[in-house]
Amino acid sequence: MQSFNPFEEKPMPIDKIYMDWNMMYPQPYNKNTVDAYTKTRIILMNGTEFEAQWFSRNFSRHCTNNELRRELAMVRRSEQQQQKRISCLKPKDETILEHTIGYEQLAVDLTAVLAQKEPDCNVRNALNFALLEDFDHLYRYSNLLNLEYNVYPEKLVGGYTEIMPARPTISEHRHPNDSIFDYIDNKTADIKTKLHVNIITAAEQQTMNYYMNVAPLYCKSDIGRRLYQEIGMIEEEHVSQYESLKDTRATWLEDLLMHEYTECYLYYSCAMTETDNRIKKIWEECLVQEIAHLHKAKELLQKYENKDWQQVIPCGEFPDILQLSPNIEYVRNIIKTTTGNTQKEEKVVSLFELPPNADFYYYQNIVNNDVNSVASHRVIEQYIRNRGKDYRYELAPNPLMVLRNRMCDNTTLARNPKGTPVSSTVAGKTIDCYKR
Repeated sequence: MQSFNPFEEKPMPIDKIYMDWNMMYPQPYNKNTVDAYTKTRIILMNGTEFEAQWFSRNFSRHCTNNELRRELAMVRRSEQQQQKRISCLKPKDETILEHTIGYEQLAVDLTAVLAQKEPDCNVRNALNFALLEDFDHLYRYSNLLNLEYNVYPEKLVGGYTEIMPARPTISEHRHPNDSIFDYIDNKTADIKTKLHVNIITAAEQQTMNYYMNVAPLYCKSDIGRRLYQEIGMIEEEHVSQYESLKDTRATWLEDLLMHEYTECYLYYSCAMTETDNRIKKIWEECLVQEIAHLHKAKELLQKYENKDWQQVIPCGEFPDILQLSPNIEYVRNIIKTTTGNTQKEEKVVSLFELPPNADFYYYQNIVNNDVNSVASHRVIEQYIRNRGKDYRYELAPNPLMVLRNRMCDNTTLARNPKGTPVSSTVAGKTIDCYKR
């Protein structure tokens, strides 16, 4: 594939890329025929534009120069239009819960793709650690969807992603002290690493925002509202983990440039991998708009900090594009070898390393003091009572023996050492880096 450097492209003027209402309201996809990865690309780019909004607004709130704030507002208005256009690709007849399956499939396959390409050991650990949790969320939401709507989630994921338990959601509730990683060094980090940190932070933040908003809007059942509430709390942990990887020593304008470069990279990747020609055209048009945003960020960096863009991004040529694809064997290997892990301060560790007075157990004893009130557990138990066994889409038995029983939900794995196989952790030492 031909290399692409957005800094070498001729940008359109910002005021020439605004859209009218008809362009901002595209024809939605057909939920019955759309490819699963088309849906996940739409969710990814919606989240990316949300991140662009929140970053720009926080920048403006910390800026005293009105000339610069007007420049930010010009770009932000365009990105707000992009977000409106992308979000409206979701059809009206797709329920909140059906759409949620796309969110969790994106979380699984995006994280797995990034982890396999990630050169930084610490970042790869963070990705692999949260991967199993989003994978388990997909299983919980899938059981709820099939139970309450009689919809089969394996059709929604296109058969690309398995649906079965991993680290139980009940075991993912950790003390806030254990949700921070060491940050990268922008001066030495590979461009892939900087892109990956930006991408996954935006994606998980959007998932967190979505669940924060739709939890009270889910009207099918009380258990559904509770499930969104619980998993939304895990997504808050994930955002804390991923955003802690960012090098906060970067200036606002350096970070703006990196944000715009990340958006260009993602739109280019979407355009190169999209299978729906109509939506492919939208990605191509958004790329043209983002190139204009990037060159404006480059201009502002030079004007206000007297820095060239190469001081932030030494080589503007994109690395290998991001292509969403099945990661079944990779995920299975991570389940088999790391499900029993947890986090202790900045490190991913085996559950067996935690002392009895660890923050993890303190927090667990508060939020999960009554296991039967935990929504992620109740959903599975309710499904089993109604259908005899849980709902799964798996190509082979679960890699962990303790997760193969389809008539009982596991609530001890990665939560209680007595119920956690040593083989599911790297026991006896802090984990330096998961294998690729």
